[in-house]
Amino acid sequence: MKIENAVALVTGANRGIGRIFVEELLKRGVGKVYVAARDTTSLCDVLKSGDRRLVALPLDVTDPDQVAAAASVANDVTLLINNAGYAAFDGAISAADLDDARMEMEVNYFGPLALTRAFAPVLAKTGGAVVNMLSMLSLISLPMAATYSASKAAGLSLTRSLRGELAAQGTQVIGVLAVQTETAMGAKLPEPRLSPLEVVTDTLNALETGINDEVIAGAQTRAVHQAFVADPVKVQAMMLTRLPQRV
Repeated sequence: MKIENAVALVTGANRGIGRIFVEELLKRGVGKVYVAARDTTSLCDVLKSGDRRLVALPLDVTDPDQVAAAASVANDVTLLINNAGYAAFDGAISAADLDDARMEMEVNYFGPLALTRAFAPVLAKTGGAVVNMLSMLSLISLPMAATYSASKAAGLSLTRSLRGELAAQGTQVIGVLAVQTETAMGAKLPEPRLSPLEVVTDTLNALETGINDEVIAGAQTRAVHQAFVADPVKVQAMMLTRLPQRV
């Protein structure tokens, strides 16, 4: 799809990769961007330019009422970017309880599912596109982020199913795989880290090219992905040595 004059909605637009998505969409001539966050006061820096194409939207992706309200208000969307994410960075056994694991699934799996279901009828009018921000941990399990890895694996499976279901209405569905990125969330993982701009640029280029598949975003991700494709058992075995830190 073409980004110029498109109408986008970006979840988790207040910081990190989401904020860079907003900036790059504006540079590419998007017609409007709904910048969504749980707390719209956190969008002050995003909105400070005064660009009239930016529309603040309160949205907690785990709240069904807010999801429905967003689909009602933003009924002209042609590009849905499911970027909001949550990571506890703990082990499946070492975590004190299941609360973080449940939240990871709510935000990283049920959030994109709910948003895509809500906006599918809107996107059906124009074909449009859905972008789901995933992770290389969709493919590789990391014990120090065990339940996050599981939520992203679920997200990848969901993305592939959505691609099949939405094909009949002409909706492009992209899943973005990236390694650790220079964001508040990614800072908890080891260096070197990708720049958010590299992830966003590769994603938007793929979107405009018409790719309807997973996007391996960033040179560092492509190197890890190539190693995984060549010998998945070896790469997974290496990741299994990265255990949660015992306090």
